[in-house]
Amino acid sequence: MAATTSSAPEDAPTQANAHFAAPPATVNGGEDGFDAAPLPIESLRHRINEIVSKVDELERKVDKIAKFYANDSKDKKLALKSSRNQALKDKDGEERMRDLMRQFGTIVRQISQHKWADPFKEPVDVVSYGLHDYYDIIKKPMDFSTIKNQMEAKDGSGYKNVREIYADVRLIFTNAMTYNDEKDDVHVMAKSLLAKFEEKWLQLLPKVLAEERRQQEVEAQALENMQTAQEAAIVKMARATNNRLAELNLNLDELREAVAHKCRMSAEDKRKLCTALSYLSDEDLVKVLGIIAESNPSFQAMSEEVDINLDEQSEATLWKLKFFLKDSMNLQSKNPPSNVDRNRNAKRKKEICQALAKFPKRKSKLLSSV
Repeated sequence: MAATTSSAPEDAPTQANAHFAAPPATVNGGEDGFDAAPLPIESLRHRINEIVSKVDELERKVDKIAKFYANDSKDKKLALKSSRNQALKDKDGEERMRDLMRQFGTIVRQISQHKWADPFKEPVDVVSYGLHDYYDIIKKPMDFSTIKNQMEAKDGSGYKNVREIYADVRLIFTNAMTYNDEKDDVHVMAKSLLAKFEEKWLQLLPKVLAEERRQQEVEAQALENMQTAQEAAIVKMARATNNRLAELNLNLDELREAVAHKCRMSAEDKRKLCTALSYLSDEDLVKVLGIIAESNPSFQAMSEEVDINLDEQSEATLWKLKFFLKDSMNLQSKNPPSNVDRNRNAKRKKEICQALAKFPKRKSKLLSSV
């Protein structure tokens, strides 16, 4: 198999032959004769760091947007909690609930003043009555004095709605019925008072249900408003993120153009690259063909004769070749070729010179057998 490399300068034979006297020591800016302008590395690094920082910021925003629209979004759960708090802070709703609690307080006083209510006015004195198993059976003791203190609490620890009071009043009687036998007087009194209490509760219940429906509507509206506000904020963030991405793409295009301008190889550099390729070993030349094939899938690297036109290669490929050649030449400098290798290189150089002489114009070629 033979590999043929070519570049396009019109005076290629004359200038290229001038470089065949000795192989280049390295393939790097300056010492190897390449004329590529030095890159503003610090400036490019600074711009790249800026872009990376902006990309990180955008990733955080995109992650927030994604979480918001996820089914288990924490933002939505927080919105629901906040909306409930807002519903509870609704002034009209708070006033209506206080009014219901006052009405319910009247019912509680009526029941607590009944002639059979004495056993339930204060906490059960388990010591005086020797009720050693009381707390084993009754997990949450309750009495009217405890309910009264809770209703009058000013530190925010009191009841928040009517149903909380209703549940504790029922607990007084159900505790007594649970601990005492059905035939016991306390059990009978508790059962009778519970029936009277439930009857009065049913009279107030329609008002309670109406207020609960209103609170649910307020809560639902508050949730909808908050979700709308959050969605508007997310849409605004998404729009800003999209604009930012467009700006970053523009910055990247400008950066690519700047890098391409600074890194573009001249015709002279390509000719010197051709020359450097002629000094590669068979093994390294195969690697060169692999580098070219990586960026050009249609390149037939395994054909019997391979035509490598450097003018058709991308700047990235040319620089990959240059860096590969640098490493290869550095390795050669550490391991000088044997006499056999020198003779083979001399033969190859002669073939290249003869090939260049046949193409005085734009089709100059460097022939090397593999």
